Amino acid sequence: MFSVTVRDHVMVAHSFRGEVFGPAQRLHGATFVVDAAFRRAGLDADNLVVDIGLAARELGEVLGALNYRNLDDEPAFAGTNTSTEYLAKVIADRLAERVRAGALGEGARGLHGITVTLHESHVAWASYELTL
Repeated sequence: MFSVTVRDHVMVAHSFRGEVFGPAQRLHGATFVVDAAFRRAGLDADNLVVDIGLAARELGEVLGALNYRNLDDEPAFAGTNTSTEYLAKVIADRLAERVRAGALGEGARGLHGITVTLHESHVAWASYELTL
């Protein structure tokens, strides 16, 4: 399996509901380093997994819709604990929509999957793997 990974970052504010979250129940900020890995079994006609420039652009646009936002105020997240794991899935799903719409080029239609990893710090991160 081949893969290409692009990286960006996003800054959000949010709070959580539930005792399991302790002090994170209060409004707090988070800066995530975000890796999006695109996978396929074979290379396309140009010997690529995906166009890196298009992948980076689309990741940036997906993150731009979240950047500098208080996720508690976003209707799409109403009543949802926007955990790192959950946000990894949201970003992967939004990238998959863009793949299906052709925003990453025709060659990207041959992708088998996307893995999005959100790094909370140098010691903790979470990922979500999506099969296309």
